[in-house]
Amino acid sequence: MNPSSARFLGIDLGTGSLKLAIVDGAGVVRAAAGAAYAFETPRPGWAEIAVERWWSALRDAAAQLPADERAAVRAIGLSGQMHGVVLTDASGRALRPALLWPDTRALALLDAWPEPQPNPLAPGMAGPLLRWIARHEPAVADAARHALQPKDWLRVALGGAVCADRSDACATALAAPDGEWDRALIGRLGLPSRWFAPLASSFDPAGALSAQAARSLGLAPGIVLATGAGDTPCAALGSGLADDGDALLTTGSGGQIVVTSRAEPAAVRGLHRYRSASGHWYTMAAMQNVGVALEAARGWLAYEWADAYRDAFAAAPSDTLAFLPYLSGERSPWLDPAARGGWLGAGLGDTRGTLMRAAFEGVAFALRAGLDAIRAGGADVTMLKLAGGGSLDPRWRQLLADALDVELRALDGPNAAARGAALLGGVAGGHWRVADLAALAPASSPAASPSHDPALARRYARFVDLYGRTRSWFAAG
Repeated sequence: MNPSSARFLGIDLGTGSLKLAIVDGAGVVRAAAGAAYAFETPRPGWAEIAVERWWSALRDAAAQLPADERAAVRAIGLSGQMHGVVLTDASGRALRPALLWPDTRALALLDAWPEPQPNPLAPGMAGPLLRWIARHEPAVADAARHALQPKDWLRVALGGAVCADRSDACATALAAPDGEWDRALIGRLGLPSRWFAPLASSFDPAGALSAQAARSLGLAPGIVLATGAGDTPCAALGSGLADDGDALLTTGSGGQIVVTSRAEPAAVRGLHRYRSASGHWYTMAAMQNVGVALEAARGWLAYEWADAYRDAFAAAPSDTLAFLPYLSGERSPWLDPAARGGWLGAGLGDTRGTLMRAAFEGVAFALRAGLDAIRAGGADVTMLKLAGGGSLDPRWRQLLADALDVELRALDGPNAAARGAALLGGVAGGHWRVADLAALAPASSPAASPSHDPALARRYARFVDLYGRTRSWFAAG
């Protein structure tokens, strides 16, 4: 086959959906598809999913891709939701449903990670979840051979090797910031060393597609599988972040602000510093309450989305009303799992539109708090690339630019994480070198410029003050 006609498939295994992207030899997305699913909450605070649901979504999404594009695929790369874990036997069969990052069952077990930690800790990370499994499901723990990150389970199911990459490992709370397994910590926690797969680079070949998987997906058997990376570093790669200081905002259920660095970033409380898919580094502010908080506010106010946008952005901003979006605790920059939110300062004259406007502003202010922490760490962020399905409305984009005080440039094309995974596949298959990927950055277009509104700045200062006061109140209660 002519190398220019080769195709590379990226698989992005997300929390609520699986997305596919096929890119050509120039890095252009030629086809995309996806399939949604829901995870289970068998008990309050739990978040699990049967891995068979992931496989069904992969098969369904693959069937949506043109057959001729699938036939030209010569390598596969993987991107996956970070922090969760799948316990398997030696054959790769899952022994129980996967545990996912929104899970809080291990909240009482975080004492094994005393402060200060090199990265923020959350109960839904693999370390706390595996400690919970060892204590509460000893039969599963004894039978388990591997504890795999979600995308690593999927690679094994495709016929690939059992391995892990540093971009995922460094976010488990069981590894050093550079992604090397912390064997001493794993031993202190009483977790079996056999659970933790050998490490490989995200772009290394890691086996080949099995004949059985190929038949299910309409692909050629034997094509190369890349090790893959976490979804955030894959999104950064697929968005063209390469140089020091390149920055990306993604909005979905949560939100992430990622700033790339070739050297290890300084530790800043409330921020993550992780390895990238290319072997470098990134700093990340991770906010839990973005789309999930807006969806809750929309539901409470009995709005359809189109009406919510219309009324919110037609309403005049209120200098007395504020919305704290911390409905499920918060990660960056507060590291406060007990944080809670809602509207404060509401009056009889406030309308549904005023309340919805305050919700949009509150979410934008929560993102600004994360960006302020990044700036306090020394990064001069004046422009953000913008990705994610929760950032398409131009009025919302303008509010984000104003609240964050940045230029926003929208990426010309969705599925950044799946595209980044496909690029990793192309490197594993020998089509590109890692150094080539920066030249494949997708185009972006101006989305919004900040207006430097002093009234908005005052409302943001009030928002931060209100959070501090309610945090003290919850701590005292």
